[in-house]
Amino acid sequence: MSANPEAVPGEPARTSQTSTDELQVLWVGGSGGMEADLVKREGLRFESIPAAGVHGVGVRALPGNLWQLGRGFFSSRRILRKFRPDVLFYTGGYVAVPMALAARISSRSKSLLYVPDIEPGMALKTIARFSDCITLTVEESKAFFPNHPSRVVTGYPLRPELAEWTPLDARSFFALQEQLPILLVLGGSRGARSINQAVAAALPELLQEMQVIHVTGKLDWQMMEQTRAGLSTEQLNRYRPYPYLYDEIGAAMSLADLALTRAGASTLGELPIFGLPAILVPYPFAWRYQRVNASYLVRHGAAVQIEDSQLAEQIIPKIRGLMADNEQREKMSQAMHSLARPAAAARIASLLRDLSTSSKQSGSRNVPNPTD
Repeated sequence: MSANPEAVPGEPARTSQTSTDELQVLWVGGSGGMEADLVKREGLRFESIPAAGVHGVGVRALPGNLWQLGRGFFSSRRILRKFRPDVLFYTGGYVAVPMALAARISSRSKSLLYVPDIEPGMALKTIARFSDCITLTVEESKAFFPNHPSRVVTGYPLRPELAEWTPLDARSFFALQEQLPILLVLGGSRGARSINQAVAAALPELLQEMQVIHVTGKLDWQMMEQTRAGLSTEQLNRYRPYPYLYDEIGAAMSLADLALTRAGASTLGELPIFGLPAILVPYPFAWRYQRVNASYLVRHGAAVQIEDSQLAEQIIPKIRGLMADNEQREKMSQAMHSLARPAAAARIASLLRDLSTSSKQSGSRNVPNPTD
């Protein structure tokens, strides 16, 4: 590959040509962001920049956040001078804004924006103005960028290893029975407190009829450990809690009969690829991204929705009702699977490569300056 995209999911991806045409990837993330551990786990280079949101923040926080964005802008210019990217890849929110602004002013590199949620926020709409190409998870997202000349629906990119688990290997990993259905509860990498609390209260009743794989998130792990300590031996045999799952999340999704989860952007890719029907609980204390995502899956018959405020009352009847209705779950599974776009990552990679080639042909400097 003659141009080497330095991928920066969440920020720009930058590429730097070498004599061996080796792909070089640099991820630029926010200072103190939780993505650093995940990126380094994959063996990728990581740099951080200061950044903060300005949309929806209070008056007191706004001056400080603007100052952080300014610092992020100058940090981004330093990174661009040092790496001289062939192509920039934006996938995040406000953390990507300083880099997009810096690239607009000081770089001739081409850029691609990936919009993971169905409805973009203000940060992504801003970045779109500076991007040569916009890639989208679903067709409906085109309506938010009506005047952009290059909008491509790719689907949500996924790691191929997620789907590499065989049913036998997945069941062996979790050591679960074949006779009982499996509920997968996803609290995210940090945790979904209201979901975890509702599940903790419902576990004794749920475990009478099913098995539960519970990804609690790291912040709620101690709370769920205490809940686990109060379970009987029989209940413990049916309960598998984890603070986080990496590649093993593919095993969990391939085994599960039903998922209980928030409605973040990943649900638009992961649930469809496994045809996993879901009960979605949109996060209520943020902009409406998750509500829009959930509505999309519900509208297609692939999921049902519970309001966060109604979790305590509805969690048991909703889960038990769907677990008892095999026909309904099968319809939801088929509807969910029909939304899958398994080649999304390859499509985005192809577009990045095309932009990289175009960038070099137009004269973008792509050799790092050792004096920077």
